[in-house]
Amino acid sequence: MISAEKFEEELEIIIANAIREDVGDGDHSSLACIPESAEGRAHLLVKDEGILAGVDFARRVFTYVDPTLKMEVLIPDGEAVKYGDIAFQIFGSSQSILKAERLVLNAMQRMSAIATKTQEYVALLEGTKTQILDTRKTTPGIRALEKWAVKIGGGKNHRFALYDMIMLKDNHIDFAGGISKAIRKTQAYLKEKDRDLKIIVEARNLDEVAQILEEKGVHRILLDNFSYEDTREAVALIGNKSQTESSGGINENTLRAYAECGVDYISSGALTHSVKNKDLSLKAY
Repeated sequence: MISAEKFEEELEIIIANAIREDVGDGDHSSLACIPESAEGRAHLLVKDEGILAGVDFARRVFTYVDPTLKMEVLIPDGEAVKYGDIAFQIFGSSQSILKAERLVLNAMQRMSAIATKTQEYVALLEGTKTQILDTRKTTPGIRALEKWAVKIGGGKNHRFALYDMIMLKDNHIDFAGGISKAIRKTQAYLKEKDRDLKIIVEARNLDEVAQILEEKGVHRILLDNFSYEDTREAVALIGNKSQTESSGGINENTLRAYAECGVDYISSGALTHSVKNKDLSLKAY
């Protein structure tokens, strides 16, 4: 997984690019009618239900736009909220508050939706050993925010990107000439490059699980689109030789059943690619 320093760097890039995109050479709506010296206050009004996420990110945005802005948090990230709740208050330059408004809302609305969905999945797994993972099926450019929201909702982050973990999927295996060749080539590459990256290998059936187990050094076996019966058999076959992960169209209706097969993890792209933004507003008062 990426380091804390790398994660902070990603957040800085997201904020700088989003402000560049939205503000350009100036917020002329505010510049035209609000004096530079004017000060005001606003609060984040919740107009929905779910798990709140993005408060800490909002603080970073306000600080980036104007370090003199003062923010008072009333409801922190990870808390359940309902219609009418006030998450935070922001005080200071009216122009600065308006310049940051859209980025704060866009980020928090999406992050809260992801955190809410993740929390729902976590609740469905209660009582099992299985943990829910996100994927790389994220919105281009804001992956750090979406994976942060998964953690706020109680889920676990999978690899962040292509560079922090090896995952040999069907196309890698087929292009490499088979499972054994793919794994051995990967291990030789890591040794040559002096890189310490965990290796996950995808299996499409029980025969491929057996092939993977013949090789050493595989951190996790990904059981892709397995039936419940085959998942249980694969888990028994793998034992403690490797971690296990189920994936492939798993949703609210099938999540619990796959967990009860005994897998360590279930990965779901739906946490980040199939959510409806929560309704939040930044209102002057």
